[in-house]
Amino acid sequence: MPELPEVEALREFLDEHLAGRVVERVLPLAVSVLKTYDPPLGALEGQPAGATARHGKFLAIRIGELHLVTHLARAGWLRWQDALPDKPPRPGKGPLALRVALEGGGGFDLTEAGTQKRLAVYVVRDPLEVPGIARLGPDPLADAFDRDAFAALLAGERRQIKGVLRDQSVIAGIGNAYSDEILHAAKVSPFKLAASFDEEQVTHLYEAVRRTLAEAVERAHGVAAGNLKAEKKSGLRVHGRDGEPCPVCGDTVRSVSFADSSLQYCPTCQTVGDTNTIAQVRGIR
Repeated sequence: MPELPEVEALREFLDEHLAGRVVERVLPLAVSVLKTYDPPLGALEGQPAGATARHGKFLAIRIGELHLVTHLARAGWLRWQDALPDKPPRPGKGPLALRVALEGGGGFDLTEAGTQKRLAVYVVRDPLEVPGIARLGPDPLADAFDRDAFAALLAGERRQIKGVLRDQSVIAGIGNAYSDEILHAAKVSPFKLAASFDEEQVTHLYEAVRRTLAEAVERAHGVAAGNLKAEKKSGLRVHGRDGEPCPVCGDTVRSVSFADSSLQYCPTCQTVGDTNTIAQVRGIR
């Protein structure tokens, strides 16, 4: 799933390649993708694209007086094309969900692999009309997100820290992969209760949040949209590396499955909790 660093890189890419171009056509090709109907997609046609904003994992492209907002979900992606195929796409065939064609040629596709169709597109007058954006917590890289703001979010949280970091209503933009990376960098067990952190541990975790995300954003800066997935994977130290040696201590990275996902951690570096039981992952979402 694209998370804050990859979505931020896509935002930068669209600002460079899309801003100032005029939308010629918008073609919805998957029934499930469009979540709003007023204003219609057709209202975007003939309008110039402006700046693209990021809200957590959402992209909001200003087009005329409206905003085309998308959440790529787990298996979605944005594919830029300098020249679109002459043959019109067939609805319901393959991963293509929506195409935006630009005057003068080129444009981009929103695609989604797999059978779970969760990619979402909205046309709104204000991004805050999108329920998922309206519910977002603070952006962890915003200037206002200081150590005290982070501490206030953890206070009273009786959930495991892994689930808290992934909760978009608490902190916007962190998903399964970067929560694993942050906790590994901070040497914190994913099973530790958020409210149990002392002052020093809060500071250490806050610094890991900022550092891990900032470094990932820096690595993704300037990377072409088509290469961002590979870049993300290459920079991960524990997530998706079950059975491999921890790059810090050499112990074997462990994996715990829950619901339709999994987490990875090092039982030596992240010292609390090394019994893979259902009880440990209860409450992690």
